[in-house]
Amino acid sequence: MKLLVVSGGRHPYEESTPVLEGFLKGAGHNVTVTDDPSVLADSGAMGGYDALVFNTLRAGDTTLSDAEQNGMKDFISGGKGFICVHISGVVPETWQEYLEITGGGWVMGTSYHPPYGNYTVNVTQPGHPGVAGVSDFDTDDELYMGIDYQDGNDVYMTGTSEDGTWPWGGKDTFMAGGTFPLGWTRSYGDGKVFVTLLGHDGKSQESSEFQKIVLNGVDWATS
Repeated sequence: MKLLVVSGGRHPYEESTPVLEGFLKGAGHNVTVTDDPSVLADSGAMGGYDALVFNTLRAGDTTLSDAEQNGMKDFISGGKGFICVHISGVVPETWQEYLEITGGGWVMGTSYHPPYGNYTVNVTQPGHPGVAGVSDFDTDDELYMGIDYQDGNDVYMTGTSEDGTWPWGGKDTFMAGGTFPLGWTRSYGDGKVFVTLLGHDGKSQESSEFQKIVLNGVDWATS
């Protein structure tokens, strides 16, 4: 498949995007990587891609322009695939409609997570195409909490955290434990949307299970 990977923003993308590009190409995909989202506004250029992969943080001064937002919406709703990795689903203050595409994402000032570390990812729907060939596994990553989840998500994996108090926003913050969605699929118009909240950095994306999940997502979103 011909894939456009949009990278860039305040996250360790200098580590993770080369890993992402490498395993996508290794699976036989034709991959173009860019930090410049202006291509999203070019319907002619976008028409040549089968799916859009976001490994990027686009909020605040990196929020997509209106033309880029509209181009992205047209691309996905017109029947193409969208794979959204980690914090790529962040909801810009000026683009709340993005939630309709992603089904949920990091909300600046509201979402949070315990310290980066090793935890268990539970496959909650073994028959889901997103986790084909994947069982419960341990990974080094962030476990997102306080995500603005929407209706209509088909969740395929979760993570569980105990109650705890950790530094956050310059002070110790209590974070209530529980079980939290870490991956889901949904539709947007005629397009397919595949979300994984895993993949913070290069080490996270080197996980064989993470790579299998993303490759499954590309296959599903472009089928």
